[in-house]
Amino acid sequence: MRGVTVRLLVVAGVVGLSLAGCSSSPSGEPPRETASASSSAPKPAPKPAVLTLTPAKDAKDVAPGEPVSVAVAEGKVGDVKLTGADGKVVAGKPRSDGSGWDSAEPLGYGKTYKLTATATGSDGKPVTAESTFSTVKPARQLGVSVNLVEGETVGVGMPLIFTFTGNVTDKAAAEKALKVSAEPATEGAFRWSGDKQVTWRPKDYWKSGTKIKVDAAVYGKPLGGGSYGREDKGANVTVGDKLVAVADGGSHQMTVTINDKEVKTMPTSMGKPGHNTPQGTYTVMSEHTGYTMNSATYGVPEDAPGGYSTFVQYAVRLSYSGIFYHSAPWSVRQQGHSNVSHGCLNLSPENTKWLMDTSKKGDVVTVQNSGGPKLEPTDGWSVWQLSWDEWRTAAN
Repeated sequence: MRGVTVRLLVVAGVVGLSLAGCSSSPSGEPPRETASASSSAPKPAPKPAVLTLTPAKDAKDVAPGEPVSVAVAEGKVGDVKLTGADGKVVAGKPRSDGSGWDSAEPLGYGKTYKLTATATGSDGKPVTAESTFSTVKPARQLGVSVNLVEGETVGVGMPLIFTFTGNVTDKAAAEKALKVSAEPATEGAFRWSGDKQVTWRPKDYWKSGTKIKVDAAVYGKPLGGGSYGREDKGANVTVGDKLVAVADGGSHQMTVTINDKEVKTMPTSMGKPGHNTPQGTYTVMSEHTGYTMNSATYGVPEDAPGGYSTFVQYAVRLSYSGIFYHSAPWSVRQQGHSNVSHGCLNLSPENTKWLMDTSKKGDVVTVQNSGGPKLEPTDGWSVWQLSWDEWRTAAN
């Protein structure tokens, strides 16, 4: 019995020390409880939902390409319905966080629509709002075309050219509607040539393998002067191998590199004196099998002195002014030795076919030592005639 008593006393002493060690009060008094910040902060009072509808009630001349939206404050969006005067429902979808709703398809020109929306506030009560509005009747509608074909492979020098069917007076609005995206991301900028055509060019040549997406989302968008876009256009393309051909008027040779490796050198003959080929960097515009070269395309009738109309088997356009590289069996003896053409780059039929089969739209062809004038950057797709700083300088 005595041993048991000692053990109990030791345990009691340990418990007493433990209790003393946990106390934060020197006097041994128990600590006072303090109110936590969360328990003292007042809960926000329930509020009714606030709905904002865009366009607003009785709005007129609404651009049909702009989205219709519902925004909710102090609550979550409920049922939303957008209908035309004919009863047709316009598609839309709620935002994932419940803060609103957005239309998912464009409206029509000169139409009346009714937007009805509901929401539930933090007070648990439903709220309803509606807006009736009308869209604009444009003075004119402008179409737009793009120099791309869906799914094609283009060269590293490819410019993206948007051509409108009429004058665009609000160029900033047009550029906002023209969307260019690339993977990997690529720096570039727009430059206008007149009032109907604008070109987007990358700062440097495209990187091979780049995926380019163009979306000319002009429908329903104001383009200035009462003009609106007629319809959207777009394309997805891929940048292929880097092909660059350099034609030298001094050596009368054309050297072709692919991905910066020389693959072929071939004899050429370019413009003779008086018809010297313009010097500079061209971009391949189009390829043709079976083509008639006609001097009338640059202002010389075919029956005039110096005029001609000649059929060629292979021809690739490099400029608006009629510069091509093309098959020229009649000048094979001069190719590699002298310049005898009216300005084009003459190649043998075999070499022309090889180059045309190997190259593609958007590839780069540079002409040097031809004795000709400087290539104008507006003659064809010759965007690489301008430095990046020059390109970004506004032009019309």
